[in-house]
Amino acid sequence: MRIGILGLGRIGAFHAETLSHLDVVESLVVADPFADAAKAAAERFGAEVADSPEAVLSAGVDGIVVAAATDAHPALIRAAVAAGVPVFCEKPVARTMREGIEVLKSVQDSTVPIQIGYNRRFDAGFVAARAAVQGGELGKLHTVRSTTLDPAPPPAAYVASSGGIFRDCSVHDFDIIRWVTGREVTEVYAVGGNRGADYIKAAGDADTTGAILTLDDGTIAVISNSRHNARGYDVRMEIHGFADSIAVGLEDKLPLRSVEPGVTFPAGTPHDFFMDRFTEAYRAELTAFTEVVAGTRPSPCTIEDALEAGWIAEACTLSLGEHRPVTIEEVRQA
Repeated sequence: MRIGILGLGRIGAFHAETLSHLDVVESLVVADPFADAAKAAAERFGAEVADSPEAVLSAGVDGIVVAAATDAHPALIRAAVAAGVPVFCEKPVARTMREGIEVLKSVQDSTVPIQIGYNRRFDAGFVAARAAVQGGELGKLHTVRSTTLDPAPPPAAYVASSGGIFRDCSVHDFDIIRWVTGREVTEVYAVGGNRGADYIKAAGDADTTGAILTLDDGTIAVISNSRHNARGYDVRMEIHGFADSIAVGLEDKLPLRSVEPGVTFPAGTPHDFFMDRFTEAYRAELTAFTEVVAGTRPSPCTIEDALEAGWIAEACTLSLGEHRPVTIEEVRQA
């Protein structure tokens, strides 16, 4: 299988490395606006360099991975679909929901598969949690808690163009809650604050947030996010039902320190970055994409899925700004 990669920044280079170690991938074709980035990736992974996205798409690739800047996502998705090439695109589909809807409308009549990158769907713990919920092991759910805490804030330039913490960070929690529970969010209430980097506040964003989500069956989901967690990169989920309770991320690399007398858990070195925490999930995600390319499975995360998580992010952003509950239908109709 021959795979093209558009964008060789941090995540693009990471995907190139992952793909280069998959047995089914025979060759890579890469392109980046910065020629040095493409050249470095080619030298490191034995890839071919193309001078444009169009050149990659015409190089006989079986599938294409879009890891370029967000503003480029809509055009690159459309170009891949027009060329009949299955496409994997990192989230988000587009910078705004309006643009995302336009992308969906422009490709919805095509049979070319599109997979959007939400890697937690491929993490072993989250996969097991979904199976437990679907299998009825927990009984009827009443509470879900989901946490994403970054060890340090991203650079100022990234924050300024990120769209805000709900669209950039919390959206992973929103997606995985939908996926694990199989339910939809109907209403949100969000709060946020700034206790750290001044440039985050200057950008009109919050560095620490909380959100309460009401699911369509009455289950309550509590989301906690922060750009400041000095102990490490902390991603967890708790799911509580009337028959049982389970947790994802409760393992020895959990970046949390117990102060209970005699307790030595967790005993491992804390996770310090998302690539550390989700290395195997990324591998499983891209393996799934090769299966999508081969036609042996449908897209495990569609544009529609990505837009649903986006609507929750929009509702939380509005809720934080106006200090009130916001329904998902309200933001859909705005």
